[in-house]
Amino acid sequence: MRRSPSAGGRPTTVRLGGARLVAPSVAVVVVVTGTALGAVLATSIGLVPLVGQPRLSLDGFTTVAGDLRAATQESLLTAAAATVLSATMGLAIATLVLRSGTRARLVVGLAVGVLTVPHLVGATTTGLLLSDVGLAQRWLGIPPASWPELVGGRWPWATVLELAWKESAFVALVVVASTGRRYSDLREVAAVLGAPPRAQWRRVLLPLAAPALASSSLIVFVYSLGTYEVARLLGRAHPEPLPVMAYRLFTDIDVAARPQAAAVAVVATAIALLAVAAALPLLRRLGAER
Repeated sequence: MRRSPSAGGRPTTVRLGGARLVAPSVAVVVVVTGTALGAVLATSIGLVPLVGQPRLSLDGFTTVAGDLRAATQESLLTAAAATVLSATMGLAIATLVLRSGTRARLVVGLAVGVLTVPHLVGATTTGLLLSDVGLAQRWLGIPPASWPELVGGRWPWATVLELAWKESAFVALVVVASTGRRYSDLREVAAVLGAPPRAQWRRVLLPLAAPALASSSLIVFVYSLGTYEVARLLGRAHPEPLPVMAYRLFTDIDVAARPQAAAVAVVATAIALLAVAAALPLLRRLGAER
């Protein structure tokens, strides 16, 4: 009769030992983040006003309801497109690295180099490259009037491309680190059994990479939802994404706009938490099936 991994007591002891090691760090993060979120929530409902008496109210939400809806749509569109493109590109890069072995060191080095570039630098470079008077327009010899609105246009092309360029490197490295040696061993077995390269990718690499791909994609979505500098430099003036709108209201000379800024931040945080809550069952299932 096969013994349950937890019946012997050692795995449970190891898990408890690991939990005790990370508990202090988790406690600090929970206290700091919880305090910040509590202050933002209290400000959004009028309990921490800069002027006047505290009064429970939803005016912070209702005052900007129209712009808040448009900003939410813009943020979701940008985050979803950037996540899908990052996951696709990251999986393609990881496939190239895993199949090429040591010959792909240059690709790994480039991916690590991309991660070290700040998003602010990446956004500035993307703007200089893709704007209607940018380098790409000049290299291709296309008149500015005929150049598509990639920067600051109706669709957030430049914002999505910049996020996908940088975050695809993150996704690729997470997938490579997660699969690594196991993929090499299983791939050899599949090749011995006669599986063609396409079947090896579909039956071996994809199931192995699925948990890491899903986890990193979730991180990319949450990050893209909250990024400020990329959307501020490459996005259009209206509608603004949620982070840009929150910062504009927070820095407004009218201090009465602070509850509105807090309301926007609360909405962005709620969307991120909902995305995490919705993805957790899928991540658990993928991890259990691995």
